[in-house]
Amino acid sequence: MVSTDQILAFAAMSLLVIAIPGPAVLFVIGRALAHGRRTAMATVLGNVIGSYLLVVAVAFGVGSLVERSVVVFMAVKLAGAAYLVFLGVQAFRHRKEMKASALRSTPDGPPRGDLRTVMDGIVVGVTNPKGIVFFAAVLPQFANHSAGQLPAQMLLLGLVPITIGTITDTLWGLTASAARTWFARSDRRLSMIGGAGGFAMIGLGVTVAATGRAE
Repeated sequence: MVSTDQILAFAAMSLLVIAIPGPAVLFVIGRALAHGRRTAMATVLGNVIGSYLLVVAVAFGVGSLVERSVVVFMAVKLAGAAYLVFLGVQAFRHRKEMKASALRSTPDGPPRGDLRTVMDGIVVGVTNPKGIVFFAAVLPQFANHSAGQLPAQMLLLGLVPITIGTITDTLWGLTASAARTWFARSDRRLSMIGGAGGFAMIGLGVTVAATGRAE
């Protein structure tokens, strides 16, 4: 099955990816800025569920196909790496618009019910391009292909970024909800976050392209 070294390596890669603010984090921040802590936490829960649905889809679909074909593996990996670089460039180019985007992601008005908020978070988690690329292109690389039981391995490995994401998204939500006025009145603060995330995403894309099984 999955070795401790594989889990630790995947945890390090996951932390790097998750620490970079992406669509899910932006959505949590937007909800926190507009509606406060309760809505932010319900959004985090939805994101977590949606993200693990991606893990399940990869484990029982894309993951099996990748396991059987080196060509498919390379195609998925390179496509994922290219898209990560694209996301990084876009994040850096539009870093000054991060504040406006965050606020636009949650329209003014009363907060929705908790269940509806969770469902909104699930939709964002499932359709998050960063999550799709990461789980499809990176997750299969850390499974032990010679040990078999690939779906079970990926379901187990998938809990690593889910746990990290739950912690970091919760911190983002709590921080944003506790400092709503401080975040909302400064373009520069969110711009710096977006710029740093863009550079990190580009570096991650290059790393994904340069590593992984080649047999």
